[in-house]
Amino acid sequence: MQGEEVTVRNHAAAGGGGDGGGDDQARAMDIYPLSSYYFGSKDALALREETLADRVQRMKSHYAAHGLRTCVEAVIVVELFRHPHLLLLQVRNSTFQLPGGRLRPGESDVEGLKRKLTSKLSANGAGDETQWEIGECLGMWWRPDFETLLYPYLPPNIKKPKECTKLFLVKLPVSRKFIVPKNLKLLAVPLCQIHENLKTYGPIIAGVPQLLSKFSFNIIDS
Repeated sequence: MQGEEVTVRNHAAAGGGGDGGGDDQARAMDIYPLSSYYFGSKDALALREETLADRVQRMKSHYAAHGLRTCVEAVIVVELFRHPHLLLLQVRNSTFQLPGGRLRPGESDVEGLKRKLTSKLSANGAGDETQWEIGECLGMWWRPDFETLLYPYLPPNIKKPKECTKLFLVKLPVSRKFIVPKNLKLLAVPLCQIHENLKTYGPIIAGVPQLLSKFSFNIIDS
């Protein structure tokens, strides 16, 4: 069915329109209503129960064996109430995550993200890695050492960072099934609620609306 197209400018992080100087033509991105997608559940994922000290030790062991740890995460946008919403996973009813995870040694960014999305958002054994459309890298965050926070830049004095997190735009089709582990919740959160809300979502997720400010959203009514 031919849908109605509505263009919504994303000013959540851009700070308004400006005086028209330069090329301010935003890039268009089609998004579809949340109601276009089917949501189900599957067996729970095994989640680590560890302290901060345990996590630091695990990162040190990984770095000693494989070097820089790379994580890939998906930025997936849908429409709800005529506003762009970001899909987030909630863990243990407390922390929020973008869908994704750590790469295996030698694994490419795209293949690793497809594997993680299938693991967390598709039916077990669905084998639909090829159905995920991985777009551009929107941003990168760096962990200079094992105990510091991630930064959206690599400090020039750091020659051997310990972790890199890359955010990729993932474009959804008009319809698909999301099958989520029972111990995770998949939530659609409005960009206006996420923007600069570091206390609730952390710096990476809170910065996503700003990364998306270069796009205009075409809301496609199915």
